Amino acid sequence: MTGHAFILHLTRATARRENAKRLRDDCGLPAEIWPAVDGAAMDDRDLKARVDAGLFAPRYPFPLRTGEIGCFLSHRQIWAEILRRDLDHALILEDDAGLDPDQFAQALALAHAHLDRFGYIQFQTRAARGPARLVAAQGACQLLLPQMGGLRTTGQLIDRASAERLLAASERFDRPVDTFVQSHWHTGLRPAMILPSGLSEIADQLEGSTIQSARKSFPEKLRREWLRGRYRRAVRHASASSTAPDPSND
Repeated sequence: MTGHAFILHLTRATARRENAKRLRDDCGLPAEIWPAVDGAAMDDRDLKARVDAGLFAPRYPFPLRTGEIGCFLSHRQIWAEILRRDLDHALILEDDAGLDPDQFAQALALAHAHLDRFGYIQFQTRAARGPARLVAAQGACQLLLPQMGGLRTTGQLIDRASAERLLAASERFDRPVDTFVQSHWHTGLRPAMILPSGLSEIADQLEGSTIQSARKSFPEKLRREWLRGRYRRAVRHASASSTAPDPSND
């Protein structure tokens, strides 16, 4: 099988460059650093050409920030590159991931063993919210299929068919890429996850998030928390009633 790794790195994020090189060298696959799309440098017309609102339920309650748009477009570029190079699968890592080589090697072997079955497997840094079915284990690493897909795109292994599916479903988009991938009732693709995965979030040790937001007033923070809670409840309901195929029953 032909596999390749892409390390997503925003060129202006110079504090992350050495970490991106470590990920490239230690991830266990032939790898390259992929220049991420800088949403902040995009023309407003280009941004509006890709972003819409209310494309599917539940409606995402917040406008997308330029960094979130750039992040989504970066993942779409790699999905397209998988098809262009005729790769069987690809590992995608973001440049703010910390990597434990020994544990990640176990997680990657576990993901490879089950990729034909699931198509999209996240190397998660956070536990699942809600029910999750244990599918398999290797060492300390567990492969789980959560009812409600996990957020974060720190790391994932994706096969060609899943890349093609997600690419076709995201010509226009209305929510961040991790929230989109979570929406299996819309995409028809249930993302599996591995925990522990050998990956951790170390953005704060580098230079913090590259998806910045303006400081908000206290009333605005309260409003956003209320909207976020309502959206999460709707996602739980949509996840529970999803008709997406459940590969763990195969």
